[in-house]
Amino acid sequence: MRKENAMERVVHVALGERAYDVVIGPDLLADVGARLRPMLRRPQVAVLTDETVAAHHLAALRAGLARADIEMQALALPPGESTKAWPQFSRAVEWLLEQKVERSDIVIAFGGGVIGDLAGFAAAVLRRGVRFVQIPTSLLAQVDSSVGGKTGINAPQGKNLIGAFHQPALVLADTSVLGTLQPRDFLSGYGEVVKYGLLGDAEFFAWLEENGPALAAGNMAARVEAVTRSVQMKADIVVRDETEQGDRALLNLGHTFCHALESATGYSDRLLHGEGVAIGCALAFELSARLGLCSQEDPSRVRAHLKAMGMKTDLSDIPGDLPDAAALLALMGQDKKVVDGQLRFILARGIGQAFVTADVPQDAVLTVLSDALTQKP
Repeated sequence: MRKENAMERVVHVALGERAYDVVIGPDLLADVGARLRPMLRRPQVAVLTDETVAAHHLAALRAGLARADIEMQALALPPGESTKAWPQFSRAVEWLLEQKVERSDIVIAFGGGVIGDLAGFAAAVLRRGVRFVQIPTSLLAQVDSSVGGKTGINAPQGKNLIGAFHQPALVLADTSVLGTLQPRDFLSGYGEVVKYGLLGDAEFFAWLEENGPALAAGNMAARVEAVTRSVQMKADIVVRDETEQGDRALLNLGHTFCHALESATGYSDRLLHGEGVAIGCALAFELSARLGLCSQEDPSRVRAHLKAMGMKTDLSDIPGDLPDAAALLALMGQDKKVVDGQLRFILARGIGQAFVTADVPQDAVLTVLSDALTQKP
């Protein structure tokens, strides 16, 4: 029997035969076995994780599974974005085959976005598709990459260009594990949280302006609320547009700029993904204001909140040299959001009012980038 968890929240992702629940709350690892046991034909799971997460949390996962007499085999990959590429992906798939994972078994993705994306893609192609469960351990993964079924790895030509849509069977977002994140990693995830308010929920953004500091300081109720509201927004969009033919592209607010900046910095620790999203959101609102779509007060308000949270907001906040504006624009051309050679942007008519458009003059983008590159820190 599982104990009742007063803070536990559930968001249902209603995708018909591929529907699943996202369970959010503290201390979920303790009864993970009871949650998974009814889903398993045989009492064993294969876990893909990374070395950092394994050091902090793998013993707790093993204990939670053991309480339901579930055996666990685990492979810990190196941490970091460079893991999300062919060499470690091949290693993971071959290891899963060595564990004799069957189509009726479950692979557990236990880590941040890198592990979730890689493990999900491995599950998608293993024996032409096995089930997997996401147990995201970073704020960024809990509010974004663990939900929606996007899986994949990076290519030399760009980020997330190799992958598949493969929905998880269950997502367990244990907010207690966020306590072991370094402040920079937590704030990186917060970049994705802010994105949800900016793209479609002005009330949520106002809530974050008031509660963001408490959330960052460790207030569990605030963390559960922020993760739940973010996941609910993403779930609603995914249900409307599972394979990103329309509305789902809104979730890429800030990402067109972000992916170019990540490529320019070599997918390194110079710029974490959520930091790039935060800077990208600020640039997207700046571009929107210059095109007369929203008031100049909106980008100012976005940047003010990000600064108040201690986050990166400007290109000058990225250490080291960056390419010029034209080179950054060229990097945007590799983005998956290019359709018929046209680069699509997510712009905004105000906070909470994002929309997708390909009707953006390149000169306007170049001017915003040029001005951003010349700003002094």
